[in-house]
Amino acid sequence: MTAYLDLIMFAALMLAILSGFPVSFSIAGVAVIFAYLGWVLGVMDVSLLGALGQRAFGLISNTTLIAIPVFVLMGAILEKSRIAEELLDTMGRSFGQLRGGLGISVVLVGALLAASTGIVGATVVAMGMIALPTMLRAGYNPSVASGIVCTAGTLGQIIPPSTLLIILSDVMSNAYQQAQYEQGKFSVEALSVGQFFAAAILPGLLLVALYLIYILIRGALRPQDMPPADLDLAKPDRGEVMAAIVPPILLIFAVLGAILGGVATPTEAASVGAIGALLMAGRKIGLNPRLILIGAAALIVLGLLAGAYPVRLQRNDNGALDYALGGLYTLLALAGLAAVALALRAAIRERMLNDAVTSTLTMTSMIFATILAAGFFSLVFIGLGGEDRVAHLLENLPGGPSGALLFVMLFVFVLGFFLDFVEISVIVLPLVTPSLILMGHDPIWLGVLLAINLQTSFLTPPFGFSLFYLRAAAPDEIRTSQIYRGVVPFIGLQAIGIALIWALPAVATWLPSALF
Repeated sequence: MTAYLDLIMFAALMLAILSGFPVSFSIAGVAVIFAYLGWVLGVMDVSLLGALGQRAFGLISNTTLIAIPVFVLMGAILEKSRIAEELLDTMGRSFGQLRGGLGISVVLVGALLAASTGIVGATVVAMGMIALPTMLRAGYNPSVASGIVCTAGTLGQIIPPSTLLIILSDVMSNAYQQAQYEQGKFSVEALSVGQFFAAAILPGLLLVALYLIYILIRGALRPQDMPPADLDLAKPDRGEVMAAIVPPILLIFAVLGAILGGVATPTEAASVGAIGALLMAGRKIGLNPRLILIGAAALIVLGLLAGAYPVRLQRNDNGALDYALGGLYTLLALAGLAAVALALRAAIRERMLNDAVTSTLTMTSMIFATILAAGFFSLVFIGLGGEDRVAHLLENLPGGPSGALLFVMLFVFVLGFFLDFVEISVIVLPLVTPSLILMGHDPIWLGVLLAINLQTSFLTPPFGFSLFYLRAAAPDEIRTSQIYRGVVPFIGLQAIGIALIWALPAVATWLPSALF
């Protein structure tokens, strides 16, 4: 039995998580029990656990993961400010007269919210409460409507900025460095969050295109499933559409443009996004839109000018132009600061910011506790010989590197039926990705394939998180079995997306190679 203690440990972890006990405590508890068993049975050197302190310090000082709470705060502010309601209303009136038009609007809003917030639960709940009743009143098949809402909400996992991509970039960068060390390279390269954000943009848009094509084809072949909506409200004019769509798009360009353009780190760009989200929320809770617009424009102009013509007032050789620019920058900063202060005061008065900060703290604590516990688990698993067993298994699978990757993708897909993406990312992937990279797979391309696979875990019953979110927000007449049936075609579309990116790696690798 001692020879298979690592496999027994992994099986015990599955049982502990499925028992319903808090995940981070389940992971750490299994690690403690099996570390003791390994020491008592003489199959593990317990001094290996001395590295646990270094892992904990590495986690809290990891500059990549610092971006997670700020991006979560940005998404929470947008969620509480009800930006989704305005987007859904405008898009629904724009496309509702088409067959499948409401479904198209839900997917497009899901893509916009994904690039703005990155929070799956908030998006699914918002659309489940707003869009799903409208689709049902229009005569949509309940299963089809549920599947569209669930799937559109999960786009926040693959379209950046995404918490999954941030965690995955850290995991894949560590795996890439480990693979380089094993190849005898000591001047190793690292991978950045920006590279993974760039790599995920085209695959994310590919998935959106697949969803839209499916909705259009199904609307043509089975019009009774997705009839045109008989909306009493008039189609929105150009001004309404611009007012609903332009602010989120500007926020997306500000955040992703700063990262992909090399202007800011992900954490700095996340702080820009949080400020932008606060200004957008200020407009929704009653502040004068003109003041918000002036403040936002001042901050944008300040960022562009200061980047193009930096001024250092402490220097002795400054001329009149430098001092004039310094004065202009100060005025722009004060105008932006005034708008942010007004939005902040309004958000605190409406208790919107309190709720957003509480939500951010809850989600961030869950993620970091899971990552820390997973570090403990992987140390014990390695000490019991599990890492060597995994490497040996992958190297001896039929089909070579492609066979090993296919096995890992199927294994991750099956795990997604039972585990959350954080648990799979920080427990399973560090064990298998170094071997896959050593076999010759590009780490960026590999990361994107795994990201789409992990996104699918939100849709797979019985424990898909999007299914739970929609079940909580859906009207009473929607049955759980209808939600499960509705997501099946979209799981198939996810598989088609993975197959296309597998066959055409440039979809994932072209943009990061061009930008970085």
